[in-house]
Amino acid sequence: MSPLQARLREAMKDAMRARDKPRLETIRLALAEIRRVEVDERIECDDARITGLLARMVKQRKDSISQFQAGGRDDLVAKEQGQIEVLTEFLPQPLSADELASIIGEAIAEAGAESMRDMGKVMGLLKPRLAGRADMGEVSKLVRQSIGGG
Repeated sequence: MSPLQARLREAMKDAMRARDKPRLETIRLALAEIRRVEVDERIECDDARITGLLARMVKQRKDSISQFQAGGRDDLVAKEQGQIEVLTEFLPQPLSADELASIIGEAIAEAGAESMRDMGKVMGLLKPRLAGRADMGEVSKLVRQSIGGG
């Protein structure tokens, strides 16, 4: 079991003891998603994979929030917001704009990227380095600007 998965299990026990239902529900959802991936792919998830899963869960909740706001469902917005807060506790700290620009610059140099055709190589290098620490959509835009395609 990875250290991050152990942290999640420990947090689940703490939430049970504290009778914190919303927190417990969110942590159980995360552990269930990890178990689902482990069973489906017959692997044991490492911290990097779990971070990616948690980041995806946060992104899904952000998407849901915008839809719930459009539908006037403030009760569901609050629930999703609470889940995001719990999930982000287990994610690494997001990168600052300067750190992100530096990592993107390194990846472009490492890939020898000169045109938009090299974008795939650059994104391939960045994805494992930035998992859970940056919005990959935003990273993609920054890479495109840096390479000179937009």
